[in-house]
Amino acid sequence: MANHGTATDIAPETPEGGDLLYDLVEDFDVDPHIIALMFNEPFYAKVLRGVTKVCTRTIPTAGVLAKDGDLKMWYNPGFMASLTELQVRGLLKHEAMHLALMHTTTRRLEPHKVHNWAADLAINSSIPENELPEGGLIPGKEFGPLKPEQLEKMDKEAIERYNRMSQFVADLPKGESTEWYFARLMEDDQMKEDLEKQEGDGDGEGMPGGMDDHNGWDDLSDEEKELAAAKVKQAVASAAKECDQKGQWGSVPAAVQAEIRRLISNEIPWQAVLKKFVGFTKRSVRSTSWNRLNKKNPMLMPGARKKTEASIAVYIDQSGSVSESELELLFGELQHLAKRVEFTTFHFDCTVDEESETVWKKGRYTAPHRTRSGGTCFKSVQKHVEKNKHRFDGYLVLTDGYAPNPGYSRIKRGWVITTHGETQDWMGGRDFVIKMKEAA
Repeated sequence: MANHGTATDIAPETPEGGDLLYDLVEDFDVDPHIIALMFNEPFYAKVLRGVTKVCTRTIPTAGVLAKDGDLKMWYNPGFMASLTELQVRGLLKHEAMHLALMHTTTRRLEPHKVHNWAADLAINSSIPENELPEGGLIPGKEFGPLKPEQLEKMDKEAIERYNRMSQFVADLPKGESTEWYFARLMEDDQMKEDLEKQEGDGDGEGMPGGMDDHNGWDDLSDEEKELAAAKVKQAVASAAKECDQKGQWGSVPAAVQAEIRRLISNEIPWQAVLKKFVGFTKRSVRSTSWNRLNKKNPMLMPGARKKTEASIAVYIDQSGSVSESELELLFGELQHLAKRVEFTTFHFDCTVDEESETVWKKGRYTAPHRTRSGGTCFKSVQKHVEKNKHRFDGYLVLTDGYAPNPGYSRIKRGWVITTHGETQDWMGGRDFVIKMKEAA
């Protein structure tokens, strides 16, 4: 189904065409279905509890959006009436997971068209196929056959593209994260091109990925996203806490539970960290620009432009004492840091893994992964930094803290200690230390 509408608070255009059912159905009550979820799948119902439900013809299917301090789910009554009871509940679970996994706000990767597919692939991995409406993207499954009315609207190129995309999705495994699917899609140049054409040439009527509406997610300013994220985080944290206390997670896979806990954990105040840390490590970088006048030769030479920046190294403790869940939390926090500054990461245990070097930039995400599992030696980190002192102005060590004192560092150093880690007495002084908090 094409995306003719948009799930925003500004009324979008009315869907074009549609069958008789869409025209006749005036209203649809989702509350009985949410109540049913409360008995069988409480987590999803608890997430949707504080969401304003809006029955409207302004979108073709359904969608969620956090805007203006309110969480809303828009849904077309005709579309909802066309679904079975199982599919309605599956759609509600799908929308709840978009909120729980922060897809609508701060967890947005560029290009967004690729992220939209990755988000749906991750969510639909954990929902039974018989609960998903037609048009849902399901890893490991080919798209359904094209209907005659769809074929009429698609040229040869569009049909070939449909088949390529179908085979690509069919070859994907289930149970991976949004970022994992995003990385796979981005690695394939043909898929990126196909997704671009799907959105751009108006033949998306035959394409999958139309079981719900993702429009409006990218219309929010950075400030609006932060405010909306706080609202979403509060709702999800409340639902997760209740489910933890009462054992009501239902069919939500353990890996997804862990991911949700990571996302709702109290974020490290990176802005304050950088103000304190980078303030000691920043350097001036001079470049030339024709937009600035050269004072001595304004007509013949470019002017100078000076900016202040810092080159930061981040060392991730991958020793055996750091659990997989803690490792996921550390990578999640680095995603928050990447929104503010570029940095380079290395993995370490007793030694620093040189091959693990990764440059983190805004809009890019590195999925949690392990390359080490031995003991812990902070001196190996210190030696590595000193060897690369021409590259880095300072460094952060993300660790559980269980290792001997490496001694004084001549390069600015900071420590980020995991939730269940231990802050050592020798940490401090010129260094600064931050302890990660439990989930809200």
